[in-house]
Amino acid sequence: MAQEYNRNPAAVAALSPEQYHVTQEDGTERPFTGAYWDNHEAGIYVDVVSGEPLFASVDKFDSGSGWPSFTKPIDGGSVVEKRDLSHLMIRTEVRSAHGDSHLGHVFTDGPREAGGLRYCINSAALRFIRLEDLEAEGYGQYKALFTKEDA
Repeated sequence: MAQEYNRNPAAVAALSPEQYHVTQEDGTERPFTGAYWDNHEAGIYVDVVSGEPLFASVDKFDSGSGWPSFTKPIDGGSVVEKRDLSHLMIRTEVRSAHGDSHLGHVFTDGPREAGGLRYCINSAALRFIRLEDLEAEGYGQYKALFTKEDA
């Protein structure tokens, strides 16, 4: 049975000022300041508001930008892309599909061998769940992302 993820008013009320600014007011944290820009642990990143799974550490790479960067979302249906014309630029905003949280932006300067995309995401929009905690947190089905098929 698929788990339902929705915008959680209690979770919104519990956000830190920075998390609220990023997720609800389309803000951006300063580069190299977020909790996950340099995180190298195995696990998944979920929307801080809805808990929906968004990105996996197996798709994370060091872009040098100062924000967590991923080559793809866990599931294409977990994010929504919208045209963003703010700040006198044309960009593609990334939002969580069910929580409607502003996450960051996607660019076409990612690793070519992994599809060429760079999902540049604010740490403040994410909650990290370590691989060893996936089962206990209700995300056990995502453990399969971390098994080597050639083992």
